[in-house]
Amino acid sequence: METQINISQNGILEKPFLCFEFSNTSCQKFVYLLETRILLYILLSVSSVVTIIGNLLVIITVIHFKQLHTPTNYLILSLAVADLLVGGVVMPPSMVRSVETCWYLGDLFCKIHSSLDVTLCTASILNLCIIALERYYAICHPLQYHTKMTSTSTLVMIIICWIVSATLGFGVIFLELNILGVEHFYYDNIKCDGRCTFVQSKEAIIIMSLICFYIPAFVMLCVYLKILHTAQRQVKAIQSTNNQFKKGGKATKTLTIIMGVFLSFWIPFFLCNIIDPFIGYSVPPVLFDLFYWVGYYNSTCNPIVYAFFHSWFRQAFKVILSGKIFQTNSSKTILL
Repeated sequence: METQINISQNGILEKPFLCFEFSNTSCQKFVYLLETRILLYILLSVSSVVTIIGNLLVIITVIHFKQLHTPTNYLILSLAVADLLVGGVVMPPSMVRSVETCWYLGDLFCKIHSSLDVTLCTASILNLCIIALERYYAICHPLQYHTKMTSTSTLVMIIICWIVSATLGFGVIFLELNILGVEHFYYDNIKCDGRCTFVQSKEAIIIMSLICFYIPAFVMLCVYLKILHTAQRQVKAIQSTNNQFKKGGKATKTLTIIMGVFLSFWIPFFLCNIIDPFIGYSVPPVLFDLFYWVGYYNSTCNPIVYAFFHSWFRQAFKVILSGKIFQTNSSKTILL
Protein backbone atom coordinates (compact mmCIF):
# COMPACT_ATOMS: atom_id res chain seq x y z
CA MET A 1 0.00 0.00 0.00
CA GLU A 2 1.49 3.31 -1.07
CA THR A 3 1.90 6.06 1.52
CA GLN A 4 0.58 9.42 0.42
CA ILE A 5 2.64 12.53 1.10
CA ASN A 6 0.86 15.73 2.14
CA ILE A 7 2.17 19.20 1.51
CA SER A 8 1.54 21.75 4.28
CA GLN A 9 0.70 25.40 3.71
CA ASN A 10 4.36 26.25 4.30
CA GLY A 11 5.38 24.00 1.45
CA ILE A 12 6.92 21.39 3.79
CA LEU A 13 6.41 17.73 2.98
CA GLU A 14 4.50 15.98 5.74
CA LYS A 15 3.85 12.27 6.10
CA PRO A 16 0.28 11.44 7.13
CA PHE A 17 -0.48 9.96 10.52
CA LEU A 18 -0.52 6.16 10.48
CA CYS A 19 -2.17 3.63 12.78
CA PHE A 20 1.11 1.71 12.94
CA GLU A 21 4.14 3.90 12.22
CA PHE A 22 6.50 1.06 11.37
CA SER A 23 4.15 -0.94 9.13
CA ASN A 24 4.28 -0.67 5.36
CA THR A 25 0.64 -1.73 5.17
CA SER A 26 -0.72 0.58 7.86
CA CYS A 27 -3.99 2.47 7.45
CA GLN A 28 -3.94 6.22 7.65
CA LYS A 29 -5.17 7.77 10.88
CA PHE A 30 -7.23 10.89 11.44
CA VAL A 31 -6.23 12.56 14.69
CA TYR A 32 -8.93 14.50 16.54
CA LEU A 33 -8.07 17.39 18.84
CA LEU A 34 -7.54 16.29 22.44
CA GLU A 35 -10.66 18.16 23.60
CA THR A 36 -12.75 16.46 20.90
CA ARG A 37 -11.44 13.03 21.84
CA ILE A 38 -12.21 13.55 25.53
CA LEU A 39 -15.73 14.78 24.68
CA LEU A 40 -16.36 11.80 22.39
CA TYR A 41 -15.10 9.32 24.99
CA ILE A 42 -17.41 10.83 27.63
CA LEU A 43 -20.45 10.91 25.32
CA LEU A 44 -19.99 7.38 23.97
CA SER A 45 -19.12 5.93 27.40
CA VAL A 46 -22.28 7.43 28.90
CA SER A 47 -24.27 5.99 25.98
CA SER A 48 -22.86 2.53 26.65
CA VAL A 49 -23.54 2.72 30.41
CA VAL A 50 -27.11 4.02 29.92
CA THR A 51 -27.79 1.22 27.41
CA ILE A 52 -26.52 -1.42 29.84
CA ILE A 53 -28.41 -0.08 32.87
CA GLY A 54 -31.69 0.46 31.00
CA ASN A 55 -31.79 -3.00 29.48
CA LEU A 56 -30.58 -4.64 32.69
CA LEU A 57 -33.58 -3.10 34.47
CA VAL A 58 -35.89 -4.56 31.82
CA ILE A 59 -34.28 -8.01 32.15
CA ILE A 60 -34.50 -8.01 35.96
CA THR A 61 -38.10 -6.78 35.80
CA VAL A 62 -39.32 -9.52 33.47
CA ILE A 63 -37.41 -12.30 35.23
CA HIS A 64 -38.24 -11.29 38.82
CA PHE A 65 -41.94 -10.35 38.74
CA LYS A 66 -44.16 -13.37 38.16
CA GLN A 67 -46.96 -11.17 36.83
CA LEU A 68 -44.77 -10.40 33.81
CA HIS A 69 -44.13 -14.04 32.85
CA THR A 70 -46.08 -13.81 29.58
CA PRO A 71 -45.16 -14.59 25.94
CA THR A 72 -45.03 -10.88 25.07
CA ASN A 73 -42.63 -10.12 27.90
CA TYR A 74 -40.45 -13.15 27.14
CA LEU A 75 -39.94 -11.64 23.70
CA ILE A 76 -39.19 -8.25 25.24
CA LEU A 77 -36.69 -10.04 27.50
CA SER A 78 -34.95 -11.57 24.47
CA LEU A 79 -34.81 -8.16 22.79
CA ALA A 80 -33.42 -6.57 25.97
CA VAL A 81 -30.67 -9.21 26.13
CA ALA A 82 -29.63 -8.31 22.56
CA ASP A 83 -29.69 -4.59 23.43
CA LEU A 84 -27.72 -5.18 26.64
CA LEU A 85 -25.02 -7.01 24.68
CA VAL A 86 -24.88 -4.15 22.19
CA GLY A 87 -24.19 -1.74 25.05
CA GLY A 88 -21.76 -3.97 26.92
CA VAL A 89 -19.91 -5.86 24.17
CA VAL A 90 -20.27 -3.97 20.87
CA MET A 91 -20.26 -0.31 21.91
CA PRO A 92 -16.97 -0.15 23.91
CA PRO A 93 -14.66 -1.46 21.12
CA SER A 94 -16.60 0.61 18.58
CA MET A 95 -16.01 3.66 20.78
CA VAL A 96 -12.23 3.17 20.71
CA ARG A 97 -12.33 2.61 16.94
CA SER A 98 -14.45 5.73 16.37
CA VAL A 99 -12.34 8.05 18.55
CA GLU A 100 -8.90 6.73 17.62
CA THR A 101 -9.97 6.12 13.96
CA CYS A 102 -7.88 2.93 14.08
CA TRP A 103 -8.41 -0.64 15.26
CA TYR A 104 -5.72 -1.80 17.71
CA LEU A 105 -7.35 -5.01 18.99
CA GLY A 106 -6.15 -7.42 16.30
CA ASP A 107 -7.71 -9.18 13.32
CA LEU A 108 -9.27 -12.04 15.31
CA PHE A 109 -11.12 -9.74 17.70
CA CYS A 110 -12.14 -7.59 14.71
CA LYS A 111 -13.89 -10.64 13.26
CA ILE A 112 -15.48 -11.47 16.62
CA HIS A 113 -16.63 -7.87 17.10
CA SER A 114 -18.08 -7.64 13.57
CA SER A 115 -19.80 -11.01 14.02
CA LEU A 116 -21.40 -9.88 17.29
CA ASP A 117 -22.46 -6.64 15.65
CA VAL A 118 -24.25 -8.46 12.82
CA THR A 119 -25.66 -11.11 15.15
CA LEU A 120 -27.17 -8.67 17.64
CA CYS A 121 -28.61 -6.39 14.96
CA THR A 122 -30.23 -9.37 13.25
CA ALA A 123 -31.47 -10.77 16.57
CA SER A 124 -33.12 -7.43 17.39
CA ILE A 125 -35.13 -7.23 14.20
CA LEU A 126 -36.07 -10.92 14.22
CA ASN A 127 -37.24 -10.56 17.83
CA LEU A 128 -39.34 -7.60 16.72
CA CYS A 129 -40.77 -9.75 13.92
CA ILE A 130 -41.82 -12.40 16.44
CA ILE A 131 -43.29 -9.68 18.68
CA ALA A 132 -45.30 -8.43 15.71
CA LEU A 133 -46.67 -11.94 15.09
CA GLU A 134 -47.48 -12.34 18.80
CA ARG A 135 -49.43 -9.06 18.76
CA TYR A 136 -51.15 -10.16 15.54
CA TYR A 137 -52.63 -13.25 17.20
CA ALA A 138 -53.45 -11.32 20.40
CA ILE A 139 -55.45 -8.63 18.57
CA CYS A 140 -56.62 -10.21 15.30
CA HIS A 141 -57.18 -13.82 16.44
CA PRO A 142 -57.69 -13.69 20.23
CA LEU A 143 -59.44 -17.09 20.31
CA GLN A 144 -56.35 -18.78 18.84
CA TYR A 145 -53.87 -16.78 20.90
CA HIS A 146 -53.49 -19.11 23.89
CA THR A 147 -53.06 -22.18 21.68
CA LYS A 148 -50.61 -20.56 19.26
CA MET A 149 -48.53 -18.34 21.57
CA THR A 150 -47.67 -20.65 24.47
CA SER A 151 -44.54 -20.25 26.58
CA THR A 152 -43.02 -23.28 24.84
CA SER A 153 -43.69 -22.00 21.30
CA THR A 154 -42.35 -18.58 22.28
CA LEU A 155 -39.16 -20.14 23.65
CA VAL A 156 -38.69 -22.18 20.45
CA MET A 157 -39.08 -19.04 18.31
CA ILE A 158 -36.58 -17.15 20.45
CA ILE A 159 -34.04 -19.98 20.17
CA ILE A 160 -34.49 -20.15 16.38
CA CYS A 161 -34.12 -16.36 16.19
CA TRP A 162 -30.77 -16.43 18.00
CA ILE A 163 -29.46 -19.47 16.08
CA VAL A 164 -30.25 -17.85 12.72
CA SER A 165 -28.70 -14.55 13.84
CA ALA A 166 -25.50 -16.19 15.13
CA THR A 167 -25.19 -18.36 12.03
CA LEU A 168 -25.41 -15.30 9.77
CA GLY A 169 -23.12 -13.18 11.93
CA PHE A 170 -20.32 -15.64 12.67
CA GLY A 171 -20.69 -17.92 9.64
CA VAL A 172 -20.54 -15.20 6.99
CA ILE A 173 -17.60 -13.34 8.52
CA PHE A 174 -15.39 -16.23 9.65
CA LEU A 175 -15.92 -18.08 6.34
CA GLU A 176 -15.34 -14.75 4.53
CA LEU A 177 -18.49 -15.22 2.48
CA ASN A 178 -18.97 -11.45 2.63
CA ILE A 179 -16.02 -10.86 0.27
CA LEU A 180 -16.57 -13.92 -1.93
CA GLY A 181 -15.70 -12.94 -5.51
CA VAL A 182 -13.97 -9.68 -4.58
CA GLU A 183 -11.14 -11.09 -2.45
CA HIS A 184 -8.35 -9.60 -4.60
CA PHE A 185 -9.97 -6.17 -4.66
CA TYR A 186 -10.47 -6.27 -0.88
CA TYR A 187 -6.90 -7.29 0.00
CA ASP A 188 -5.31 -4.99 -2.60
CA ASN A 189 -7.39 -1.84 -2.09
CA ILE A 190 -9.24 -1.94 1.24
CA LYS A 191 -7.44 -4.20 3.72
CA CYS A 192 -4.75 -2.50 5.81
CA ASP A 193 -3.34 -2.70 9.33
CA GLY A 194 -5.55 -0.79 11.74
CA ARG A 195 -8.89 -1.10 9.93
CA CYS A 196 -11.90 -3.10 11.10
CA THR A 197 -14.80 -2.69 8.70
CA PHE A 198 -17.39 -5.17 7.49
CA VAL A 199 -16.84 -5.03 3.72
CA GLN A 200 -19.21 -6.97 1.45
CA SER A 201 -19.49 -7.77 -2.24
CA LYS A 202 -22.53 -6.56 -4.18
CA GLU A 203 -24.15 -9.99 -4.03
CA ALA A 204 -23.42 -10.43 -0.32
CA ILE A 205 -24.73 -6.99 0.63
CA ILE A 206 -28.00 -7.56 -1.22
CA ILE A 207 -28.58 -11.00 0.32
CA MET A 208 -27.54 -9.96 3.85
CA SER A 209 -29.55 -6.73 3.76
CA LEU A 210 -32.67 -8.55 2.56
CA ILE A 211 -32.40 -11.28 5.20
CA CYS A 212 -31.32 -9.09 8.12
CA PHE A 213 -33.38 -5.99 7.51
CA TYR A 214 -35.54 -5.33 4.46
CA ILE A 215 -37.66 -8.51 4.36
CA PRO A 216 -38.27 -8.63 8.14
CA ALA A 217 -39.01 -4.89 8.17
CA PHE A 218 -41.52 -5.29 5.34
CA VAL A 219 -43.21 -8.20 7.13
CA MET A 220 -43.40 -6.18 10.35
CA LEU A 221 -44.93 -3.19 8.62
CA CYS A 222 -47.59 -5.34 6.94
CA VAL A 223 -48.43 -7.13 10.20
CA TYR A 224 -48.69 -3.92 12.21
CA LEU A 225 -50.86 -2.23 9.59
CA LYS A 226 -53.21 -5.22 9.84
CA ILE A 227 -53.11 -5.03 13.64
CA LEU A 228 -53.86 -1.30 13.70
CA HIS A 229 -56.73 -1.73 11.26
CA THR A 230 -58.23 -4.53 13.39
CA ALA A 231 -57.66 -2.61 16.63
CA GLN A 232 -59.44 0.48 15.28
CA ARG A 233 -62.39 -1.65 14.18
CA GLN A 234 -62.57 -3.27 17.63
CA VAL A 235 -62.44 0.11 19.38
CA LYS A 236 -65.49 1.26 17.46
CA ALA A 237 -67.33 -1.98 18.26
CA ILE A 238 -66.46 -2.14 21.94
CA GLN A 239 -66.40 1.62 22.56
CA SER A 240 -63.32 1.16 24.75
CA THR A 241 -65.23 -0.30 27.71
CA ASN A 242 -63.15 -3.42 28.09
CA ASN A 243 -60.09 -2.85 30.30
CA GLN A 244 -58.34 -5.95 29.04
CA PHE A 245 -58.72 -4.71 25.50
CA LYS A 246 -57.40 -1.31 26.53
CA LYS A 247 -54.25 -2.94 27.91
CA GLY A 248 -53.80 -5.00 24.76
CA GLY A 249 -54.30 -1.93 22.59
CA LYS A 250 -51.80 0.05 24.64
CA ALA A 251 -49.23 -2.75 24.40
CA THR A 252 -49.77 -2.90 20.64
CA LYS A 253 -49.27 0.87 20.36
CA THR A 254 -46.07 0.65 22.40
CA LEU A 255 -44.62 -2.19 20.35
CA THR A 256 -45.54 -0.34 17.15
CA ILE A 257 -43.58 2.67 18.40
CA ILE A 258 -40.64 0.40 19.28
CA MET A 259 -40.68 -0.97 15.74
CA GLY A 260 -40.89 2.56 14.31
CA VAL A 261 -37.95 3.65 16.45
CA PHE A 262 -35.94 0.64 15.30
CA LEU A 263 -36.57 1.37 11.61
CA SER A 264 -35.82 5.08 12.03
CA PHE A 265 -32.50 4.39 13.71
CA TRP A 266 -31.30 1.66 11.32
CA ILE A 267 -32.60 2.78 7.90
CA PRO A 268 -29.78 5.37 7.38
CA PHE A 269 -27.13 2.71 7.93
CA PHE A 270 -28.75 0.04 5.75
CA LEU A 271 -29.36 2.49 2.90
CA CYS A 272 -25.76 3.66 3.07
CA ASN A 273 -24.53 0.08 3.39
CA ILE A 274 -26.37 -1.25 0.34
CA ILE A 275 -25.28 1.69 -1.82
CA ASP A 276 -21.57 1.53 -0.90
CA PRO A 277 -20.46 -1.45 -3.11
CA PHE A 278 -22.15 0.09 -6.15
CA ILE A 279 -20.18 3.36 -5.85
CA GLY A 280 -16.77 1.74 -5.40
CA TYR A 281 -16.82 1.65 -1.59
CA SER A 282 -16.47 5.42 -1.55
CA VAL A 283 -18.76 6.24 1.38
CA PRO A 284 -16.60 8.18 3.89
CA PRO A 285 -15.69 6.09 6.96
CA VAL A 286 -16.82 8.94 9.24
CA LEU A 287 -20.32 8.77 7.74
CA PHE A 288 -20.45 5.00 8.21
CA ASP A 289 -19.30 5.47 11.78
CA LEU A 290 -22.03 8.02 12.42
CA PHE A 291 -24.75 5.73 11.06
CA TYR A 292 -23.38 2.81 13.10
CA TRP A 293 -23.82 4.81 16.28
CA VAL A 294 -27.27 6.04 15.26
CA GLY A 295 -28.20 2.35 14.93
CA TYR A 296 -26.64 1.48 18.28
CA TYR A 297 -28.74 4.15 19.98
CA ASN A 298 -31.83 2.10 19.15
CA SER A 299 -30.67 -0.27 21.89
CA THR A 300 -30.49 2.70 24.25
CA CYS A 301 -34.00 3.89 23.44
CA ASN A 302 -35.97 0.65 23.79
CA PRO A 303 -35.97 0.57 27.64
CA ILE A 304 -36.99 4.25 27.66
CA VAL A 305 -39.96 3.41 25.44
CA TYR A 306 -40.98 0.56 27.77
CA ALA A 307 -40.78 2.78 30.86
CA PHE A 308 -42.61 5.69 29.27
CA PHE A 309 -45.58 3.73 27.92
CA HIS A 310 -46.02 1.01 30.58
CA SER A 311 -47.01 2.04 34.11
CA TRP A 312 -46.17 -1.45 35.41
CA PHE A 313 -42.61 -1.14 34.06
CA ARG A 314 -42.25 2.20 35.80
CA GLN A 315 -43.54 0.70 39.03
CA ALA A 316 -41.19 -2.28 38.68
CA PHE A 317 -38.24 0.07 38.14
CA LYS A 318 -39.14 1.92 41.35
CA VAL A 319 -39.28 -1.36 43.29
CA ILE A 320 -35.88 -2.39 41.93
CA LEU A 321 -34.14 0.97 42.42
CA SER A 322 -35.57 1.41 45.95
CA GLY A 323 -34.21 -1.97 47.03
CA LYS A 324 -37.67 -3.39 47.78
CA ILE A 325 -36.90 -6.17 45.32
CA PHE A 326 -34.90 -7.87 48.11
CA GLN A 327 -37.95 -8.12 50.36
CA THR A 328 -39.68 -11.48 50.88
CA ASN A 329 -42.28 -12.30 48.21
CA SER A 330 -41.43 -9.17 46.22
CA SER A 331 -41.72 -11.29 43.05
CA LYS A 332 -45.47 -11.55 43.72
CA THR A 333 -45.92 -7.76 43.76
CA ILE A 334 -48.94 -6.69 41.73
CA LEU A 335 -47.83 -4.13 39.17
CA LEU A 336 -50.61 -1.84 37.96
